[in-house]
Amino acid sequence: MPQSIEHALEQACALIVDTKTLVRVVLSGRRRNMQVGHERIDIRPVEIKGSIVLQLTYNDGKATTTKNIAADKSDVLELLSSGYANITVDTVEGSTSIRVTKSGQAQVHFENKALEQNLSHDKKKERLLDPADPFLLEVGIADHKGQIKSSKNDKYKQVEEFLRLLVPSLNSAIEAGQIAQPSENKPLSIVDLGCGHAYLTFAAHQYLRSIGMSVHVTGIDVRPASRDRNNEIATKLGITDTITFKAEEIASTTANRADVAIALHACDTATDDAIAWAVASQTKLMLIAPCCHHDIQRQMNESPEPWGALTKFGLMKERLGDLLTDSLRAQLLRIVGYRVEVIEFIGGEHTPRNMMIRAVKTDAKPEAIDIQRYREICAQWGITPDLEKKLPTLNIG
Repeated sequence: MPQSIEHALEQACALIVDTKTLVRVVLSGRRRNMQVGHERIDIRPVEIKGSIVLQLTYNDGKATTTKNIAADKSDVLELLSSGYANITVDTVEGSTSIRVTKSGQAQVHFENKALEQNLSHDKKKERLLDPADPFLLEVGIADHKGQIKSSKNDKYKQVEEFLRLLVPSLNSAIEAGQIAQPSENKPLSIVDLGCGHAYLTFAAHQYLRSIGMSVHVTGIDVRPASRDRNNEIATKLGITDTITFKAEEIASTTANRADVAIALHACDTATDDAIAWAVASQTKLMLIAPCCHHDIQRQMNESPEPWGALTKFGLMKERLGDLLTDSLRAQLLRIVGYRVEVIEFIGGEHTPRNMMIRAVKTDAKPEAIDIQRYREICAQWGITPDLEKKLPTLNIG
């Protein structure tokens, strides 16, 4: 039942400052026309030197930091009022969830269940994927003892961090009504475009099923050898009813719809193929991590002044071409009705290709300034992004 936002936040604040019963709090998403300081905030009570304080863990899509604050009502209420659309407060008696609607009211739901409080200060970061999961053995990340191979630590961390971005993004889209609540009759549809060895494909499938979500995952890769290997692994794991692999070009795949589209390091304009397919398929959520960029770089024959002082250095011209490519991709997605963020999904020490475009379909009409800026950048550099050519319904005047 809808409530005023002020009343709902007062209720949540009262639960949070009662540190004798508080288990944890999660703040995520953002309210309409508001900006938030962090991607997500996790809060839990911890005991330090005989006093209970609130430990805040911030995630801005780039890094995670932690700090402790007193359970002060005014500070907590200020935090709750800072623009988050989804607020979950768990206590020992149950879970209260608040979703702020587009109209500015609060939908409040309470689930009665017994939860346990943990006040220990040092909390080990929880792994989303059990290293003993059979899929990690089959794809070569873990050994027969259920331990991550030292040579695959970076890959394992990359997969874990991807899931830490996927899950809150997916939950926010479901809570906002942008993606229908998955069910057995209508499972969540995920398509991984350019799946390769399918580390992410299997990880998303296994993790989402482990938390009780109905899901069907399709992996697309142009190489028949990848399709055969991955389908063989799916058969060994006994999951062929809910995961499928195809050997197809992204641009001509027979897959025709998805709630979520994933493309991790699809080479050069294959990333544009993935985005164009997702737009044409009315995909609600995209998580796109681009790889190498050559298309725009090849078109950067003359640099508008004063950029010539930068592009005369080959390495700097290449990096500027990367930024131009992904900036224009983000701008085109805004123009066709997506809310777009560009984030770092894992530290550069694990992979140099660590930028991710996250886009949620809102069908919002583009602002004139977005179209104007896009036109001006292309005109100044004398370039036409490959993605523009692959969006035949695009109308930018």
